[in-house]
Amino acid sequence: MAVPPPLAHARLGRQSWVRPTVVPAVGALVLLSGVAGRLSPTTALALGAGGVAVWAAVLLVRAALAIHHDTGTYAACKGAGFIGMGALATAATVLLPALGDPTAALAGAPVPGAADLSAPVPGAAGLRVPGAAGLSGPDSGAAGLETVGAGPSGLTIVGLGVVTLFFVLGTMLLPGGATTWPVRLRRAFDGLGLGISLGFAAWLIPPTSSAPAATLPATLITTAGVAMIVVVVLRAGAHRRAALRCGAGAVLVLTALCGVATIGTLGAPTWTLPAVGLLLVAGLGLAADGGSRRGGTAPRADVREPEQYLSGYPLLAVPAGVGVVAALYHLITVGHFDTVTIMLGITMVAVLTARELLVVSDIRRYAGQLRTKEAHFRSLVAGATDLTLVLDGRLLIQWQSPAAARLFGLSDAEVVGRRFGELIHPDDVTDAHAVIGSVLAGEHADGPPALVNARLRDGHGMWRDTESTVSDQRDVPEVAALVVHVRDVGERRHLERTLHRLSYTDQLTGLANRRALMRELLEFRRRPGQHGTLLVVDLHGLAEINDARGRETGDAVLIEVGRRIRGLLGDTDLAARLAGDEFAVLTPDGAVLAYALATRLVTLLGEAYQLPGSIVELHTSVGLAELAGGADSEEVLRHADLARKRARQLGQDRVEWYDTDVEIQLHRRMELERELLGAAERGELDLVFQPAVSLRDAQPAGVEALLRWRHPRLGTILPAELLPIARAVGIAAELDEWVLDTACRHLSTWTAGGADCWLSVNVAPRELLTARFPEQVETILSRYELAPERLVVEVAEAWIAEDVPAIVASLAGLRRLGVRAALDDFGAGQASLAHLRRLPVDMLKLDRALLSAPDEPVTAPAVLDVVVSLGRRLGLEIVAKGLETQEQVERARRAGCQYGQGFALARPAPAERMEAYLETHRG
Repeated sequence: MAVPPPLAHARLGRQSWVRPTVVPAVGALVLLSGVAGRLSPTTALALGAGGVAVWAAVLLVRAALAIHHDTGTYAACKGAGFIGMGALATAATVLLPALGDPTAALAGAPVPGAADLSAPVPGAAGLRVPGAAGLSGPDSGAAGLETVGAGPSGLTIVGLGVVTLFFVLGTMLLPGGATTWPVRLRRAFDGLGLGISLGFAAWLIPPTSSAPAATLPATLITTAGVAMIVVVVLRAGAHRRAALRCGAGAVLVLTALCGVATIGTLGAPTWTLPAVGLLLVAGLGLAADGGSRRGGTAPRADVREPEQYLSGYPLLAVPAGVGVVAALYHLITVGHFDTVTIMLGITMVAVLTARELLVVSDIRRYAGQLRTKEAHFRSLVAGATDLTLVLDGRLLIQWQSPAAARLFGLSDAEVVGRRFGELIHPDDVTDAHAVIGSVLAGEHADGPPALVNARLRDGHGMWRDTESTVSDQRDVPEVAALVVHVRDVGERRHLERTLHRLSYTDQLTGLANRRALMRELLEFRRRPGQHGTLLVVDLHGLAEINDARGRETGDAVLIEVGRRIRGLLGDTDLAARLAGDEFAVLTPDGAVLAYALATRLVTLLGEAYQLPGSIVELHTSVGLAELAGGADSEEVLRHADLARKRARQLGQDRVEWYDTDVEIQLHRRMELERELLGAAERGELDLVFQPAVSLRDAQPAGVEALLRWRHPRLGTILPAELLPIARAVGIAAELDEWVLDTACRHLSTWTAGGADCWLSVNVAPRELLTARFPEQVETILSRYELAPERLVVEVAEAWIAEDVPAIVASLAGLRRLGVRAALDDFGAGQASLAHLRRLPVDMLKLDRALLSAPDEPVTAPAVLDVVVSLGRRLGLEIVAKGLETQEQVERARRAGCQYGQGFALARPAPAERMEAYLETHRG
């Protein structure tokens, strides 16, 4: 079962601190007993150091197993395991000799073969090492002290080598050390070369006569192992404290084992053997503590191995220098080299050569990696869509990427060595230098790269819109400069400008749209002392053109409208299209000039539009509002639009200014439109009747039904205001039907008036042209049992020109029923006199304009006489309307009019009063 990291760390901590205070302390007491002479040196060393070594081995192996099962801890179990094996090998090294021949060791008897150490070493060129026999006597060594007379055995040397191997492998595999085997191998050769060099120097520098040849193997093994461990530990990247403790312990263990192996050869006192064991116990304790502490955090993955920096490799020269210095010293002092020295030198050179071969291999591999990275870099830079520039502290261009010629047409001769500001547009240099200055000051060290927007001159002399990022790489030794990445954003800027223009332009007419108008209107209002006017233009008839001729024709008309408006305006005016058939003009002119512009617009837009295969006409309504009259732009536009709506209510091709009365009238109009729909059901509609009197005998010949709307709050609404509202809301036909039915009902009750009194009713053209209108008239006449000739249907002259053939057909149908027809308001419109011969009418009702003052040329008596004479020749009855004075009555009588109608004769009255009037005057 895996142990959580904190728990594992706690367990290892208890194992490496609590137990070392007990077991190593016991081992140290045993060794101190040997130093004091209470135990034999070999026994004390075997019990004290060997026991601690076994304890350390068990502790480290258990730590390795715990680390192996703990998957959450950054550590490898192999390091602790190998150090544990080294501790176990240490125990075997100090135990096995004592178990093999304890008596000889305690008695100080010479080890077989030790006497031979006094003989000259074969091949030593006459060198003689003091023999062990001279050290075995009671007078040898320190005065009165027993000496260790045995030389190093082969088993001890082998044990030392095994311990060294395990400790070196363990320290290499500990966490925080080298991460790859090539690096570990290089470190091993570093330490091996350094160790052999030190051993070589130690062998050469002392006098030859005092150098014991038997100590050479142990010394070389120890120095090589210690050097390798020191190199590995000092280069540990993480867990440095644990690695240092473990490495220090390993060095102490190897040094102590070397002392155990060489004490007999050096003839040291016997108490030194347990004393060296104390050093061995201390080393095992440190190694066990450092090797079992692995609960720390993992090192960063981006930390590179020190060996990757070949320039920082001092250990390459240290071994060779030490060996050369030692060889020169020996050559100067001795004058020749013996066989051992030569073999040591050859070994040292071989190790250094192997290390140099590894270095050469690393350099080649590193150079290959550099070539590959450089090729990748060149391919990336050459195919990049950005230009890369390298600038020094003075902003001089040191290098540019190969993409410069492809992207901007810039060669190295044109760029390298010049200042970066010389490539930038003069208007953008100040801002660019300000941004780069902030980079040099370190203001963007922790944030994103600085951004420079500037125009850059390319190789063809053209200015290109660019966007550059500036990053400070002066802290990187390989770069030590500013790196600028330049991107051509010309197409993006062109697209942005195009989209911006499109967002403020009407796509059909090319004029400004509503958004552009509101922006410009806001700018107008911000200018101090600026007065201007806003015109809103509404087109009438465009929907009919789209329905009758297609939307393509309607679009062509709108394009022509935009062209005409643009051609009429000045440079300071702005034309815009607000909606489908609504346009606006913003002008800085005052009221007088703005009104003149509006009238010119009405005239120009009212001209016929010559289109392929068709000619169309439009009518307009224009509303004007002063910019200073609104609190904001939206209110100014609302004022102009209200004036435009008022102009449309009053008729076509009109121009209206906004004022407070306009808004009041519009609110009144909207309220009337809203409430008219239910006026008949609420009983608010009423009829008044005005008689038509014979001018010969002053007797009433007929009556005209006039509609009134008795509004409970606004009062009486006259037909001049009521009928346009009814047509706008689409109930004109229902009102005509109601008037016809109500008027006939009243006529049927006026029995005292006589059977020859006729009733005239005004009918709208759309109602008159419907197929059901004759049937409807026939039904109403039958319902109230009225003679058809008593009903007169009046049609206004202004409506005749809309569709003369259809009106002729409809009036002919009424005539077949016996219903008479009258042409109302004759002389007010522009109907041709020729229409009188075509229209099946029985009565002609003259407009009051023909009976106005005789000094007005348009209403001269001659014109009145001609009209009346023409009507009588056509067999029409003539009714003069609008007679308000007795003078007008006499003029109508002299002209030959049979009937008259007006305030001078009788005023309109309700049905009851009109019935009484008829009874009184007919009687």
